Amino acid sequence: MASPVFFFFIMTLFSISYSHLILPLTHTLSTTQSNTTTHHLLKSSTTRSSTRFRRHRHQQISLPLSPGSDYTLSFSLGSQTISLYMDTGSDVVWLPCHPFECILCEGKFNPSSIPHPTPLNLTSAAATNCKSAACSAVHSSLASPDLCAVANCPLESIEIDECQSYSCPPFYYAYGDGSFVAKLYEDTLSIPMSTPSLKLPKFTFGCANSALGEPIGVAGFGRGVLSLPTQLAKKSPEIGNYFSYCLVSHAFETKGIRSPSPLILGRYEKKQSKTEEERNNNDEVVYYSYTPMLDNPKHLYFYCVGLEAISIGKRRIRAPESLRKVDGKGDGGMVVDSGTTFTMLPRKFYNSVVSEFGKQVGAVYRRAGRVEERTGLSPCYYGKVGVKDFANVPGLVFHFGGNSTMRMPRRNYFHEFYDGESRRKVGCVMVMDGGDEAEGGGGPAGLLGNYQQQGFEVVYDLEEKRVGFARRECASLWDALK
Repeated sequence: MASPVFFFFIMTLFSISYSHLILPLTHTLSTTQSNTTTHHLLKSSTTRSSTRFRRHRHQQISLPLSPGSDYTLSFSLGSQTISLYMDTGSDVVWLPCHPFECILCEGKFNPSSIPHPTPLNLTSAAATNCKSAACSAVHSSLASPDLCAVANCPLESIEIDECQSYSCPPFYYAYGDGSFVAKLYEDTLSIPMSTPSLKLPKFTFGCANSALGEPIGVAGFGRGVLSLPTQLAKKSPEIGNYFSYCLVSHAFETKGIRSPSPLILGRYEKKQSKTEEERNNNDEVVYYSYTPMLDNPKHLYFYCVGLEAISIGKRRIRAPESLRKVDGKGDGGMVVDSGTTFTMLPRKFYNSVVSEFGKQVGAVYRRAGRVEERTGLSPCYYGKVGVKDFANVPGLVFHFGGNSTMRMPRRNYFHEFYDGESRRKVGCVMVMDGGDEAEGGGGPAGLLGNYQQQGFEVVYDLEEKRVGFARRECASLWDALK
């Protein structure tokens, strides 16, 4: 999820003595995505990615993320279980509360794909006080007397600091593809399916009675002071200052039951390889490639990194300065975002990348223009008649600052599927045009979407201020950690 305003919370946490916590992330498909063709699935995801982008010591807890074009995390507040999108592109934790109205949400999700889509009933939650640090944080650090005045606390009570019974005023929060208005509440957060189980008293969250285009709710994992990891770090830095996830592959043509994706809060023992030969000969040893986080003075919650270049086959294409650095206004850099499906690149650089891709495959495969119109992806190509797959597709590598690389498996950047209209095998490049930088109004220059992150463990090390990548079998990792 890209590009929110500011938000929320304060919590009192007990000391956690877990070795680690593992949680499952669940892949979530919309109603449209679950009932129609591959073309519609792709079109839905490309449209959403584009819209979002343009608006923009070994202790561990492991949880499952459910798979889909977005990944969801389930836990309980009070006695009610809920599921929220896990999102490194925002620092908001909010959920729909009863009564709930969602504007322009038709077809946004399939209730059967969300374990607990019912809006929360505030049976045990308590409103957050207008004097609290959480209230100041969600309202962009306004002084508590101003907030208590907005909450209609009498002047004499404000002057003698006695506004204990007045709740924090509602706040507004906007994403690139939706928005909501909410109030702050506190309740006990429980994650019974974690390993071991997790319970946090006085967990503060946003409770929305109305939203635009956001029917589910979001667990913000961004870098800001109000995110879930940051709040965990206040009392348990060994858990909150380090987390990772490993996303199972997308399946736009869903078949069978897929394994959950592990979300790991805190560090766990990793085997680090020393040489290329060691990595090739030992499947148990994993190589982590780290790139520094770039500080962003305007968008504090973003995990910004510098993209130095992209290689197509043997040709390395240098990225523009806007992707390599963040300037004093907070513009530039590439955001690592779990809440957006496809990677977005500034138009000129995108054109250079796909043009080189076309040069290397154009003599072998013919462009599939009609498929491009139906999916929103470009370029797409028809496979060769009688040939099982696209054997001549060049490799793609992302080169980040600090000599960090992500060498993409082909499925992460080239999606192959059968096109019923042409009765041909089709393959499409899964990287998108992020538009002209001059028309974008500032902000990040690019975005690394979750489609390109699938099959990698992505590490967020807040102590060392770096993001790491390692190729993993995510389903096997979940089995090993649970």
